[in-house]
Amino acid sequence: MNICMFTNAYLPHVGGVARSVAFFTEDLRNRGHRVLVVSPTFPKDHKEQDNEEDVLRVPAIQNFKGSDFSVIIPMPFIISKKINDFQPDIIHSHHPYLLGDAALRAAYRRNLPLIFTHHTLYEKYTHYVPMDSEAMKRLAVLLSTRYANLCTRVVAPSQSIADLISQRGVKTPIEVIPTGVDVDFFQSGKGKDFRLHQQIPLDALVIGHLGRLAPEKNLEYLSLAMIKVLKKIPGEVRFLVVGSGPSEENIRKIFRDNGLAERLVMAGKQGGSDLAGAYRAMDLFVFSSKTETQGMVLAEAMAAGVPVIALDASGVREVIRDNQNGRLLPEDADKEMFARAVTDFFKNRENSSSWQKAAQDTAQEFSREASAEKLISMYQYIMHKGTQDGSPHKDELALWDKLLMSLKTEWTLLSERAGVIKGAVQKESSYNRQDNDPV
Repeated sequence: MNICMFTNAYLPHVGGVARSVAFFTEDLRNRGHRVLVVSPTFPKDHKEQDNEEDVLRVPAIQNFKGSDFSVIIPMPFIISKKINDFQPDIIHSHHPYLLGDAALRAAYRRNLPLIFTHHTLYEKYTHYVPMDSEAMKRLAVLLSTRYANLCTRVVAPSQSIADLISQRGVKTPIEVIPTGVDVDFFQSGKGKDFRLHQQIPLDALVIGHLGRLAPEKNLEYLSLAMIKVLKKIPGEVRFLVVGSGPSEENIRKIFRDNGLAERLVMAGKQGGSDLAGAYRAMDLFVFSSKTETQGMVLAEAMAAGVPVIALDASGVREVIRDNQNGRLLPEDADKEMFARAVTDFFKNRENSSSWQKAAQDTAQEFSREASAEKLISMYQYIMHKGTQDGSPHKDELALWDKLLMSLKTEWTLLSERAGVIKGAVQKESSYNRQDNDPV
């Protein structure tokens, strides 16, 4: 089969969607299928983009609204020519907007089946737009739901998300297919070498977190909870944070303000064997995000034999078995409860070996091999069934365009309102400076 993937996030971007697309692309190619990835460009210092096979890079605006995302500059003719040359059998979209819109039109014009993976709870990311309004949140939910209903199939990374989007009105058949984890790779990590490289004492207890460091990941909560842990546990304990993003400086500030900067290890982005080594360097993995659709990093940690303590949320509850491979705390658990769960883990070390074994068993359920086979089986079923009613009709696309216009209008109104407020603040600040000038 020839599969064309449209995604707004791809390597070298660090994040769950980018890694999911990369893993499935590699696994499909290894099984003899061709995959064309249509994705945004990233800054020129990323050499990973050089000489990529079957990857179409679309020009994009970098670091949109202070985030580490890119916004694509539409170039429909370039995309269309590449797709025609590739001759896809399946169009697979990983976002409902920007390149997701291009995927929708590519499927419609060629009468091809359109698959949509609902990776993200988009309403949780509206803080990247002006003033973060409730109207924008509602539009984000409506956008993803309407988009899903224009598709042949929807892939949900977890049962939690399948249930949620069904409740929101998705009528298209939904398949639960998590992104797979390379279990052998993460079990092979050299934790000792990683500790030595990061100057972490070999006898230290290491509490770890890995992922994109951004506000929606609830990292201020997690950092303050870890401050409580470090104040309660004497001796050599370190909080190891792997990743990068806009919240990085805030994490450092929290530890500085509490006099614990020397017990924070910010390891930055890691890849290859160093990524596996980072997990293996940890004694415990902690996670507080409530915006996940799949707990991919949790499965990776468990593949490395690391138990997890996390808040109950979509994508998380499918991975953690409370008091078996970690702790699944109530979603509204306060920082003291989270800290107490961590300190109890280190006080009762007799549980650690059984939790580690259970964690590794859980990881096998999320292997890349199993996930790739599920995806291929879905593609083959759709190909065998044919594309009757499998791609959006012209009238449906007209409704979709109206929704996009509503989103654009809301964006414009919010942007103008944010500009007025900014101007008023600057004017007030100017008046205050004049009032305070000496005479």
